[in-house]
Formats: sequence, C-alpha cells, structure tokens
Amino acid sequence: MAESTHFYELFQPSHYNVFLDINRATKQISGTSTITGDAKETGIAIHQKYMTISAVTADGQAVPFTFDDETEAIHIELTKTGETTLAIDFNAPLTDSMMGIYPSYYELNGEKKQLIGTQFETTAARQAFPCVDEPEAKATFDLAIKFDEQPGETIISNMPEVKTEDGVHYFDTTVRMSSYLIAFAFGDLQSKLTTTKSGVQVGVFATKAHQAKELDFALDIAKRSIEFYEDFYQTPYPLPHSWQLALPDFSAGAMENWGLVTYREAYLLLDPDNTAFETKQRVATVIAHELAHQWFGDLVTMKWWDDLWLNESFANMMEYVAIDAIEPDWHIWEAFQTGEAPMALQRDATDGVQSVHVQVEDPAEIDALFDSAIVYAKGARMLVMVRALIGDDALRAGLKNYFATHHYGNATGADLWAALGAASGMDVGAIMTSWLEQPGYPVVSAQVVDGKLTIHQQQFFIGDGKDAGRQWQVPLNSNYDAAPAIFAATDATLGDYAELRQASGEPFRLNVGNNSHFIVKYDDTLLQDILAHLDDLDAIAQLQLLQDLRLLAEGQQISYADIVPLLPRFAASHSAIVNDVLYGVAANLKKFVKEGSAEEQQLRALFGQLSGDQIARLGWLPRAGESNDDQLTRPTILSAALYAKDDAALQAAHDIFTANQDNLAGLPAAVRVYILANEVENFGSAALFDQLLNDYRKSSDASYKADIAAALPTTPDSDLVAKLIDVFEDADTIKPQDLRAWYRGVLAHKGQQAAWDWIRNDWQWLEDTVGGDMEFTTYITVTTGVFHTPERLAEFKAFFEPKINTPGLTREITMDTKVIATRVALVEAEKDAVNAAVAQTVKD
Repeated sequence: MAESTHFYELFQPSHYNVFLDINRATKQISGTSTITGDAKETGIAIHQKYMTISAVTADGQAVPFTFDDETEAIHIELTKTGETTLAIDFNAPLTDSMMGIYPSYYELNGEKKQLIGTQFETTAARQAFPCVDEPEAKATFDLAIKFDEQPGETIISNMPEVKTEDGVHYFDTTVRMSSYLIAFAFGDLQSKLTTTKSGVQVGVFATKAHQAKELDFALDIAKRSIEFYEDFYQTPYPLPHSWQLALPDFSAGAMENWGLVTYREAYLLLDPDNTAFETKQRVATVIAHELAHQWFGDLVTMKWWDDLWLNESFANMMEYVAIDAIEPDWHIWEAFQTGEAPMALQRDATDGVQSVHVQVEDPAEIDALFDSAIVYAKGARMLVMVRALIGDDALRAGLKNYFATHHYGNATGADLWAALGAASGMDVGAIMTSWLEQPGYPVVSAQVVDGKLTIHQQQFFIGDGKDAGRQWQVPLNSNYDAAPAIFAATDATLGDYAELRQASGEPFRLNVGNNSHFIVKYDDTLLQDILAHLDDLDAIAQLQLLQDLRLLAEGQQISYADIVPLLPRFAASHSAIVNDVLYGVAANLKKFVKEGSAEEQQLRALFGQLSGDQIARLGWLPRAGESNDDQLTRPTILSAALYAKDDAALQAAHDIFTANQDNLAGLPAAVRVYILANEVENFGSAALFDQLLNDYRKSSDASYKADIAAALPTTPDSDLVAKLIDVFEDADTIKPQDLRAWYRGVLAHKGQQAAWDWIRNDWQWLEDTVGGDMEFTTYITVTTGVFHTPERLAEFKAFFEPKINTPGLTREITMDTKVIATRVALVEAEKDAVNAAVAQTVKD
C-alpha cells in the first residue's frame, strides 16, 4: 500500500449500509459495514478500533486483509481500482469509556437502568463500525439496528425511522455527511415535540428519571434557535427533524450530531420553577451552539481537523448572536465578556500556546486540539472582530454563499475568508491570518511622549516568553479619529495629545467595546485621565479596564499592589459584569497570602469591605421582579461575604439552611450552593456530610448535584475529606464525567494534599477510565489552576515531566509547568507589596 496520511486518499466512500446488533447484557456489538466507494489504489485502508474482523469481501469476493492497531486500520488488498463495494463483518465491545457506542447509567424508582448512546467525535466512529473515519470522507448512510429490546423502549437516530422488521429498526438514508456525526440512542425515553415555522420537527428526549417539565425550556430554545438560524444564514435546515437528547453519562458538554444532538443532562434539562438565571443562560447558549453547528460543521465541514476552529469558533460566536436575537433582554454578550474573553486572554498569553489553526495528524493530538480557551474562545473573539469589521449584512451574504458553494462538502479557513471577503469587499483573509496562524496577542501601549500621543504593539506574555517579533493587524476601535482602524505597524504617532484631548472632550481609549483580542497599557497620564472619568464609562469599559490591569499585573508589567486601592471604587456598581471582574481580581490576591496568616485576615477584611453594602442592598434571597443584573450579582457578593467570614452573613446562611433542612433541593437555586457550602464549612457534621452525599447519589437534578459537589469539598474535617476521596472511583456515586469538578473542589480547599496524593497514586486508573476522551488533559489544567508554591511546582514537575512524551499530553504539561512557575515567581516578587496595599486599603 502506498504511504498515505489520510485513508480517504486511497478509498473514497459514497454510501454505507450499516447493520448493528447490540446486546446490552453481554456488552457486545456485532454487525456488517457495507461500504460502496471509489478505490484509488488496490491497497486501501479502513478504520477500526477495538474490533475483531471475521470477514472482508469486495464485490462479493473474499479479499485478504491485515490488522494494524497502531494506525487503527484494516489494510485490504483489492484486485482492481474504481467502484467497489466492501462488506466487513465485525464484532466489538460496548465500553464504559463514553466513546463509541456506550451505556449511560441511571436510577428510576430505585431500579438501575441504562440508556445506550453514542459519541463519535473525533475518531470514535471506528469503534462502532468499520469506516473511513475522516471528516472529508463524506457519504450517505443507511442504518439498521437490532438490540435486546424491551417493551416501551424508544430508538432514535439522525434520520427518521422508516420501518421495523424482525426486530430490526431501519432509518431513512442520511444526507451526505461525515462519519463522526452519525448518532443513535435507545432506551426507556420520554420526549416532547414541536414544529418550527418551516416544518422542522424539534424534540427533546430524556430518561424518565426527570420530570416532564424539565424538557420545556430546551424545546422552546431549540425551536426558536433553528428558526433564527434559517433566517440569519438564509439557508434552510436540511433535515426533517432536530432531536436534542440528554445522556446521563457524557464526557463533553454536548455534541452536534446532525439531527440528533446529544448533551449532558445539566446542559439541556432544567426545572423552570427553580433554576438560576445564569443556568438558563448557560443551557440556552449550549443549545444554540450545537444548533449553529447543524450548518457550520455539519452541512459544511472542515476538510481536516487542523481547521477545527471553523466548526467551533464559529458556533461559539453564533450561540451569542442567536440568544441575543431571541432573548434580547438577557444582554448575553455580557456573558461573553466575563467568560470567553478573559479565558482566551489568560491562556493565549503563555508562551508555547497553540495557534487557532494547528497542523495535526495523530488521533491523540486531534483530541488535544479541543483547547476551549483557544479554538473556542479566542477563535470566537476573532470572528467577533470580523463581524465588527464587515457588519451583519456582509456576514450574512458571505455565509449564504459559503453554504451554497460548499453544502454537503468540506471547506478550509481560506474558503470562509474568501466568501466573507467577496461579500464585504475587504481582504478579510489578510487581516485574519495574523490572528489565525500566530499564537498569542499584542499589548498595545499608549503613551504621551514629548507631548505626542503614540501607540506601540508587542506580543504580551504572562511569564517568560520568546519575542519572535510577531505583529498583528489590530482593529483598534479607538474613540479618537486619529487612531487607524487597523494598526498593522509596530509604532504610530497619532498627533499632539493636548489638541486631540481638547477636540475629543473625553479620555483616549482603545478597544472600545472590548471586542478585539488585545489588551491596552496606558501610561500614567492616560490612565489617570480615564480613572478621573470612571463614572462616565459603561459597564463593559469598566470591566475591560480592570481586566487589562489584572493581566498586566500577571505579566509583571505593573504591580498588583497598584490595582488594590482601585478596587473600592468599583464596589458600588450594580452591574453584574463589573462585579464579576472586581471579585475576580480580588480572588487573584488569595495566592499572595498563607492560610491562617495575619495577611489572610486582612484580605478577608477587604472582601468584607467590598461586599458589605451590596449584601445589605441585595439580601440573601432572590426577590420577585428584580433585575437580571441583581440576580447575577447576588451569588458573586455572597461568595465574597462568606470568604470574608462576615458573622452576619454566615449566620444568615445558617438560618436559611435550618429553615429549609427538610427540603434542601428546594432552596433557591441561585444561592443554594453558598448556603450548603457555608453549612458544610462552618456548621458541618458527619451527619450532614452523609445526608448530602446520599442526596447526591439519589437526585436526578443536575443543578442540585452540582451544588453538592461544590459544597462538600469545603469541609475542614480530614476524615470527611478521606471519605470523599474514597468515593472518587465509585461510579455509582460519582460518575467519571463529574469527577474532575470533585477533584478540583477538594484540591482547592483543606483537602489539597489528599486530592494531590490521590491523582498521583491513581493516575493509571484515571487514564484507564477517562483517558480516551478530549477532557482528560483538563485534570492537568485544573491542578495547575490551584498550585502556587515552590513545593507544589517541584512536585508537579516530578510527577508530570516523565509523562511529557505521552501523545496528547505534551503541550499541556509543558505549558502548565510554565504557568505554575510564573505564578510562583509572581508571588515571590509581589507578596510583600500586595499585602501592604491590602492592609492600607482596609485601613483607608
């Protein structure tokens, strides 16, 4: 066989007939994958993983084949090239890895049950049936599925079921699509259905462990999202239905399988009578993200995984565009400013970070591409910049042509830029290549030099970074006309500052709206002018000011000590996003104090000083008719008051707990986690611990379970910490999909040593359990987020550096070692000055 990276170059499928016989009792799959396609050579390869192949025929004649597990291949020798129909008989296991075809487990009325579902992205369709498992290998599919069916069970797939014969369920032929988007599920399901204005049937499916009303919110958002996209893209939804399915076990957040989108239960189902506003926003944006993919990713798919950003960055932007259109009162773009923007800016400032567009081949490395801060968040910011540059009319016209040109096919980033460029009359590709192909981003310094207003761009690093002389085409979005629209040079002089300031009548600012992916460093003259007019700034401008100052402090370009006295000036804000960034900066000061020290007491006092008036204004419990901002601000303020050890706040939370201890799940969802955490940490007992852990096991309410998972790790009792770690590997208590949150919770509180010992001692178990999915590296990431001492850095390096050559882990280990080292150096350099500034601010 000729050397080839991609199997599609050797054999190009056009149609599959896939028969699967799935037995839950024996956890076995058997079947036949019949593939018609064009053989470009006589030596071809078909993907398989974890399979036993019993026979291969080509056009009805047996042909020789061999296995190559390293490349997850069956090598097949044909007698001719051209149109060929392969038939491959196989057996494969049902696994518990949450990849391929796998069972989800749940309880209903004390009975253990399972729901079979699928997860094929990135390269797990080959665990379900032999196929050319590459995004470019698009084909049509006929699925026929038999299973050990029980009365009343439901089976669903990408397309409608057309008939059932002899226990075999046959589904309609799909449109031309990639293998990783095939999906099906079966089990004891409930559903709710509706129809869009254009006739698309929309459904939400879940196990019967949930109340029927928990499906309503998702059904409404899904219907209206599809209607919005059909209008915005000016391209009809191309399938007869759009099913949304909640799976009890699911590794990722959700997956855009065409026509059958799968979700974690927490990201699809919610109780309309008791759900935090923030949770509603999160569920809505997840649904809108996956449905954006039905066009961008499914109808037109990236040619290869190096253009993964084409799928994810675009869907990440469009989730906000869609929800902003269908729920304008939510001001959802503010959530983008507190979520996506800071995550991208933090991650992208570490030397060695991947660029948005990355060359990749190895399946393990493909999974490692799913860096949420880069491929999702930074990529979305790139596209927000494009949208701001060309406007919605050109964006929509360009997308319509993009879909028309590439529908049912594949595309590259260059194809998208070409379509948007043609629609806008702008060389979009030239501008965006600097953001797509280069890692990192610039800090634009603005200074008054000899009376002249000047700007300069240079790559920004948190920690050591090799300056490679990178430059970007920066959309400056300044409020002064003298600033260029696109800043592509290293330096520019804008004119006489005094004249510009007088003509404008307001302080000089860059990146107005905070939509471009860079930060600004103002000199003292410009910064003091902005601070003197702080009350004139809108919420996003105030957020941006604090966010940029924090990043500059992380990069040691300014001192954290200079930011501390500014914090009280933001404390009276009624804006949720200003409070979010204010307390985010304050939380960053925790790394400079040691537990139980006098410095920690001063920092707690600062938190109390910042939050006191807001606690008095908002109270502990939600009120009817209050603003969205107040709903979103209250949790931030309560968290601050609890860290402050404010006696009145601790007692208020305790009193609410006591009054509701017979129905803890019924506590208002927006504040429940703080009431539970306060009780566990400050009033806890073994009996309460056992009660909450039992509630966690029994409840099907994902929101309540998440609150318990956040509250229990705050226990200061080492015996209870040990008890918690004992259930980390008990899947009947903590599902593998949820374990990372538990681990991080214990690591971030009094049980840090015990959690760190667990992950080092049981790393092999962890790798065996969740090592096959794209979430695995995030165990390293969350560990990194907590560690900030020289001792922990040394231990981190000792444990992870021997694993540095493990496929898929190399970049994460290299970067995260650097992240912790940078934090340790920052703490050593700044702690005295920061703690002195905190003490002075509290005194003032």
